[in-house]
Amino acid sequence: MAEKWVSTTAGRHLSGRRRRDTAPEVLLRKALHAAGGRFRLQRRLAHGCTPDIVLPGRRVAVFVDGDYWHGCPEHGRKRPFTGPNAELWEAKMRRNRERDVRSTALAESLGWTVVRVWECQVLADAPGIAASILSREQHRAKGDAARS
Repeated sequence: MAEKWVSTTAGRHLSGRRRRDTAPEVLLRKALHAAGGRFRLQRRLAHGCTPDIVLPGRRVAVFVDGDYWHGCPEHGRKRPFTGPNAELWEAKMRRNRERDVRSTALAESLGWTVVRVWECQVLADAPGIAASILSREQHRAKGDAARS
């Protein structure tokens, strides 16, 4: 039988976090649009693989990973979880990282170029990230098979 979550103040707070249209996603979308990029949002590529931003004409899938939820090595959670749900939170974070690996592999197996960026990277330099994404798109459009 699966363990049950114990209701806590922190749990109620974290349950309200957005899954889409987060501040870093919106910031990157604005930068992409300003740079001339056109894209679709939350387009499902396959079961279990829904990138945050998709450039369908060039087959580029962009995932904006939150530092906390996806475990950014520099800005993610540094201390172990404590409290009644500690093991469940650790398992959830581990599953998030495993899902990231699976979704990247799935998208690439379907012929998509996958770009994964951390929330902190977008907040630090959204225009630079957008330019990098669009340059990958142009290289692919010209038939360059090499990935950076």
